Amino acid sequence: MTTLLYKAAGDIRGDDILPLNQLRVHYPDIYARELAKYAARLETLDNPVYPLDCCWADVVFLSPVHPAPIFAALQMSGRIGPATLDYWTLDATLLDPADTCILLKRHDPELRPQPREDFIPYTPDAAAALSTPPDRALDRLRNLNATEPLYPWADIPHILHRGPIPLNLFRTPAGAVVTRYATDA
Repeated sequence: MTTLLYKAAGDIRGDDILPLNQLRVHYPDIYARELAKYAARLETLDNPVYPLDCCWADVVFLSPVHPAPIFAALQMSGRIGPATLDYWTLDATLLDPADTCILLKRHDPELRPQPREDFIPYTPDAAAALSTPPDRALDRLRNLNATEPLYPWADIPHILHRGPIPLNLFRTPAGAVVTRYATDA
């Protein structure tokens, strides 16, 4: 059985999904939009990703967890309405373990940087073992109050890949190869 990883579909230019630090160089407008997500926590971008010898802004983030249960929990909290999930999938065997690791997110999501022991080696089997969202994460999302930040992925394991990932490795939910999502500017 194929293990899938998930990535939110988005405004991608060129032939690769790029980490934030590479977006700054190649697509400053997309970089500015993505950087805004970190406005209240810019220091996060320099947090170490120990196994890959780089920082948070040098990696592409993927999830071993399908987004549907995460967004269903957010809907139960009343913080969002019914959502159309726009995501892409990636076969977990296509990532080189030398450029990829897993961040377990076992500790307080606000803990920065994440402790070294929360990073483990990447394998497709390890990703498959993490494909069910933790009960703690879903409970948090179901019980968000009106003033808490959403942070849907805060306590969901992360798959971190150092460097770009070719766009043509991703598939739509219908199985089509992802090509350029946006036209090059």
